[in-house]
Amino acid sequence: MSMKGKICIVTGANSGIGKATALGLAKMDATVVMLCRNKERGEEAQKEIIDLSGNTNVDLMLCDLASQKEIRSFVSEFKSKYQLLHVLINNAGVMKGKRNTCDDGYEMNFAVNHLAPFLLTNLLLDILKKSTPSRIINVGSAAHRFGKINFDDLQSENKKSRFMKLYGNSKLAMTLVSYELSKRLQGSNVTVNVVHPGIINTNLGRDRSSISTGFSKRFFKPPEVGAETSLYLASSPEVEGITGKYYANKQQKKSSKESYNEEYAKRLWEISEEMTEL
Repeated sequence: MSMKGKICIVTGANSGIGKATALGLAKMDATVVMLCRNKERGEEAQKEIIDLSGNTNVDLMLCDLASQKEIRSFVSEFKSKYQLLHVLINNAGVMKGKRNTCDDGYEMNFAVNHLAPFLLTNLLLDILKKSTPSRIINVGSAAHRFGKINFDDLQSENKKSRFMKLYGNSKLAMTLVSYELSKRLQGSNVTVNVVHPGIINTNLGRDRSSISTGFSKRFFKPPEVGAETSLYLASSPEVEGITGKYYANKQQKKSSKESYNEEYAKRLWEISEEMTEL
């Protein structure tokens, strides 16, 4: 499958599933924009991807997704360099065990896993629409099933939430607005789907204990496996025009019951617009 001439953004592309996804796209001859937070780690991964793929069209751009200001400046920098965007893969994520906040004042899991892809995608919609057919792939998680949307406490301030709950809430929020976006983009030839990559050994849970980290190294699947469904949705002609779905192992699956609540999705969309000052 050739992706020659296709311009793709992969967030969190310097390690784990993001790096494996960027490498997979580079091997298909795509132009890959790696969106990373850390310059050194980003440059190291960029060099490795170019070496392994033989594709020199691998660009590194820097942005801390916990900062809405940085997201906005990345988008304007991207638009000054590129006229088109065919694939946006919102892959970057955090799994913070304790509740802490980013500089914008929002709970970190919610900020990076939900608000960042929401803002980034909305700011890139004009260029995605100009580049049709184009695809948005949001990397979710089966952990969204542990999540609950509490509109009175979206920032999990009222109680001590366990890390799977904080993470699950953010991934549920992302899934809800992905489905809402797919409705809003109906007829535009821009598709949006959610991916559960599987139980993968990445540095996502880097804040966890060394015991659980060791366990995941031994029993979880490698990042290349986690990237397979994202790559399938980014490149396969089989999914052309399919939108508003949840995928795992390259198959359509059902996400949680709450993730299909249209009233929640609309309300969360409006609140997210306010939180990102869209």
